[in-house]
Amino acid sequence: MNLVHQTPINTTPPDLVRFEGVRKSYDGIHFVVDDLNLSVRKGEFLTMLGPSGSGKTTTLMMLGGFERPTLGHILLDGRPVERLPPEKRNIGFVFQNYALFPHMTVAENIAFPLQCRKITGAAAETKVKAALERVQLGAFGNRKPVQLSGGQQQRVALARALVFEPSLVLMDEPLGALDKQLREHMQVEIKHLQQSLGITMVYVTHDQSEALTMSDRIAVFHDGRIQQLDGPRRLYDCPSNRFVAGFIGESNLVDGLIDGFEGGEAIVRAPDGAVLRAPAVEGAKAGMKVTVLIRPERMAVHNADGPERQNIVRGLIREIFFLGDHLRLSIAALGLDELLVRIPAAQGEGLVANAEVELAFAISDARILTA
Repeated sequence: MNLVHQTPINTTPPDLVRFEGVRKSYDGIHFVVDDLNLSVRKGEFLTMLGPSGSGKTTTLMMLGGFERPTLGHILLDGRPVERLPPEKRNIGFVFQNYALFPHMTVAENIAFPLQCRKITGAAAETKVKAALERVQLGAFGNRKPVQLSGGQQQRVALARALVFEPSLVLMDEPLGALDKQLREHMQVEIKHLQQSLGITMVYVTHDQSEALTMSDRIAVFHDGRIQQLDGPRRLYDCPSNRFVAGFIGESNLVDGLIDGFEGGEAIVRAPDGAVLRAPAVEGAKAGMKVTVLIRPERMAVHNADGPERQNIVRGLIREIFFLGDHLRLSIAALGLDELLVRIPAAQGEGLVANAEVELAFAISDARILTA
């Protein structure tokens, strides 16, 4: 029998965007973006997440052509674009304040990018109508922006960014001005639209819950550098350092010292003398100072009938907050004045402030951070 050897098929989409050694400085001394190397895949929803001043918006502005990198290259579909003006890049942009022209109708606002590209007449009308239908505003073409709600204005801005069928759409804090309920609704709408059209989106936000909800991958920025680039679940469960652990979700970060190792687990002594067990990680050594990450929802009030392979610690309940379906406990334990624990409300019966409590969490739910 003849065997035919076939080359394995690479299912990873090709890169649409590449940053290669990009740096940006405004004063020639300090870099707000430093040695950035990042790829964005075709059809991907990638979020740049970080606090104010972390470099995420500057990175987006360089990709859009509104800023030039001091050093390095930006490639769009394989060709360098760092010296091309924004209108030559075939990129749609949605700003935080929507940037709609108040004297124009909705349809005229959406048609504006087409006019800039010399698309007019019936061809433009067809594209504008399709863009309005795409964002469910087909009957709103003759209205002015002031006659629309915040969510409707955001949809108009999105339709304008999509009307000329760009290869890439950039979004800079587009939901920041909306109330919580509308913001959450628009997160789902934008994600569904991106998936249905198969377009590439690069999204900037400082809201970590927004990033976790919408993204295929998240680049966490801090001090002009990417601290970690990963999918939402891995970013949450396996942060690479203390900054990412503290920035993504609620975290308990316990400083400790590794006493030794046993069966693939590190034995860590907390500041109050309590002993914790956590899966060993590469680079960890006996005597090393480390941080142990424990997510609040991974802890439970200790049940004597619970699994044996878990950590058990004692603490003093400081405060109990009722939040409907769950309780948020503030507990003094493991050398921390406030260890956060989140449990289902039904499991909190009988708990009171100033009482001692035993907490349990699986060894696999404790993560050692060495950076």
